[in-house]
Amino acid sequence: MQRRTALFALLASLLYCAAFGPGNSRSFAQQGAADPAPQGPHVALLLPLKSGPFTRAAEAVRRGAWEAHRVHAGTGLPLVVYATGDEAFDVMQAYERAMAQDARFVIGPLTRSAVSALASSTVIRIPTLALNAPEGDAPLPLNLYVFGLQVENEARQAAAVAAQQGRRRALVVAARTALSKRLSQAFTEEWVRRGNEVAEEFAFTSDPTELAKLRDVLAVGTADMVFLALDAQQAKLMRSYLGLSMPIYATSLVHAGSDALARLELNGVTFLDMPWLLLPDHPAVLSYARPEQANMEFQRFYALGIDAYRIAQWLANPRDDFAPLDGVTGTISMDRERRLQREPVAAQFAQGEVKVLFEE
Repeated sequence: MQRRTALFALLASLLYCAAFGPGNSRSFAQQGAADPAPQGPHVALLLPLKSGPFTRAAEAVRRGAWEAHRVHAGTGLPLVVYATGDEAFDVMQAYERAMAQDARFVIGPLTRSAVSALASSTVIRIPTLALNAPEGDAPLPLNLYVFGLQVENEARQAAAVAAQQGRRRALVVAARTALSKRLSQAFTEEWVRRGNEVAEEFAFTSDPTELAKLRDVLAVGTADMVFLALDAQQAKLMRSYLGLSMPIYATSLVHAGSDALARLELNGVTFLDMPWLLLPDHPAVLSYARPEQANMEFQRFYALGIDAYRIAQWLANPRDDFAPLDGVTGTISMDRERRLQREPVAAQFAQGEVKVLFEE
């Protein structure tokens, strides 16, 4: 039985190579719990595919990376998936195993805790693209690059868009969750850095009596815009108390589905999101097949996988200056601290539709 399984795997591998060229003759996806067999130089993809809470996101990243690998076959090293669990120890073992098996580049880990553990270790000896940001602001160790879908970056971009549109005094609405607080802080820091003012702060609540006070705050006229550090459900609840004339800005958290009624409830809200979801006819987006019947969260992580693979190829060819990469998650550039920033697309809910906003 084992010999039949091995023979089947070999035949499948040969068929794959015949389809996509000799440059990837050792490419395969290791999806089971067993470790990848030793092989030659490859790109290692470390994902928590054995983790309950993160399995679906990890699977989306895996599928996106393999789609990019398929499209760009023959232009890079084979791609090998190393499945891990939640524990940092498990992730570190997989990382060291990948290096022992001649990985030349590592994509992953995916979770913040795993990235933090890796960043504070001494094991990083090959270029590694982490798919989340480590805790704290400590300098990244040599060979570690950071990329991901952190919405804090979108909050900063919202501040930039609002400033470009002439807004100067913001009312910031935030909930008591850790994520909402991070969004509020990111927006505020960028907003103040640009020479603008936070005129008012309002704590999110579902109490109609307290929400009615928001109208009083707006009536004073000290703010000329609102930033919602909220998710879609919270933003919909707030929207009816903000009036029709006040400009409102948010992150991709408010873009949670394609339901026209839900979008009507957010009419006029400007938000930031990736080209993969907003620009289906964009040349970079058209290059890749879409996963069928996938919700927006899956689509976002799938797009992350595509861009992660492309960035790995980008970084594998060292040069003094990296030109921005036209990614499916946004325009990607790298700062001096090896943190990759993505610039998303601005859009607005308009009568149940999503209208992309282009700079004039």
